[in-house]
Amino acid sequence: MITAEIMDLLDASIVNVAGPDLEESLGAGPVGLQWVIGGYALTLGAGLVLGGRLGDRYGRRRMFLIGLAAFTVSSLLCALAPNIESLIAFRLLQGTAGAMLLPQGLGLLRENFSGPELTKVFAIFGPVLGLGGIVGPVLGGFLIEGDFFGLGWRSVFLINLPIGIAALIVAAKFVPDRAGSRTVRVDVPGAALIVAACALLVLPLNQGQEDGWPLWTWLSMAASVAGFALFALQQRRTAAAGREPLVTPALLRKPAFTVGLGGIALFFGGMIGTQLVLTLYLQIGRQFTAGEAGLGNLPLAVGTAIGGAISGAFLVNRIGRGVLQIGPLVQLAGAAVLWFELDGLDTASFSIWDVVPGTTLAGIGAGMVIAALFSFILAAVDDHEIGSASGVLTAVQAVGGSIGVAVFGSVFFDRAEAGDFTAGFHHALIVQACLLLAFLAITFLLPRNSRPDEEQHGIPPTAPAAPDPKGLTV
Repeated sequence: MITAEIMDLLDASIVNVAGPDLEESLGAGPVGLQWVIGGYALTLGAGLVLGGRLGDRYGRRRMFLIGLAAFTVSSLLCALAPNIESLIAFRLLQGTAGAMLLPQGLGLLRENFSGPELTKVFAIFGPVLGLGGIVGPVLGGFLIEGDFFGLGWRSVFLINLPIGIAALIVAAKFVPDRAGSRTVRVDVPGAALIVAACALLVLPLNQGQEDGWPLWTWLSMAASVAGFALFALQQRRTAAAGREPLVTPALLRKPAFTVGLGGIALFFGGMIGTQLVLTLYLQIGRQFTAGEAGLGNLPLAVGTAIGGAISGAFLVNRIGRGVLQIGPLVQLAGAAVLWFELDGLDTASFSIWDVVPGTTLAGIGAGMVIAALFSFILAAVDDHEIGSASGVLTAVQAVGGSIGVAVFGSVFFDRAEAGDFTAGFHHALIVQACLLLAFLAITFLLPRNSRPDEEQHGIPPTAPAAPDPKGLTV
């Protein structure tokens, strides 16, 4: 399960370093690249809650195998894409398959492990998946730079084939089969509404900058807001009628949970968007190869791991919610250091070491937040709502990442197309600073203490506590 779900999460960022290769091979422009990267996160996030509900109804093992098979096939289609339009379509399909696959992991773990054994499993599961989503550009850079068998960027997707097939065979043989509950209703209208609302938001954000922000982009974003409001109303009516909604309506009546959703969107949108801009700056602005740009993300990944370890080891227990306020301040300090590092660079002698201090510091701040954010938001919900709440938080995290790709990509390319790459990065850092300040304000509305790690995964409070994972929470 870890193998399959790491493969799913890696693909959210593994193509970040493929921009120049996609431009040369398929003629992809800035908007095409944003759709290849952000489109996957969009369909992944929009379908996550529905994927979890399908697992409840039809059985998690069955949906896990279907999702894994579909993800493997769609990866092959991505690798065979003859043009950028096909690649975007296949990436959207790949994200949809991922949405069917990813939610089944936690449910399968709960079904097949219990007590102290389950807490040990989660102590491994969370940190491994968290790191898996961060090191995508490093692996992607290695595969593209290696140009194995002359495949170039296509190897980023083909690597999923042997892994997916092996995981499929092993899962089919060893994962126990438990029937789902046919009494569980799947809220198809609700799922359609949330997909439409997300698409209406991300489409203009991706296209607006290149098209000059015409009237339709603003109308589309306004329609998106109306779509989300209609979704909330539809969920309340579905619950009132005695049917099962995708999202427990009571969650949306909890102020701390609602503002927490906004905090997750702001934080992950800024973090993922800045990571993309860093990669684009290194490749397009400084002419780094894919492998070098991938390694350029390594200080950020290492810093994130360090920050997560510090946060999980003792900060959360000692200062509670304060860790969510120190984290963004450290990130802001990292962004400030990076700003001045970029200002003083000599283009001719530039190397990745010139930006390591700033990116590492920013990573430490991000890791401090990632390791703790979900636990503080989940502290605001009741025990029986944890499953629904976790699914919604993960979905918002993915959609927030997609929005971040669109916004930060547009901000960077607005200046990069004029050849001023440093200004593009500076503007992206300004946007990130604004998002971090907004996130910092939101943290004061969250509960002061976090929900214990084991309770986040539905383990009863009376179960023996697991050793603290000291890592990243997905």
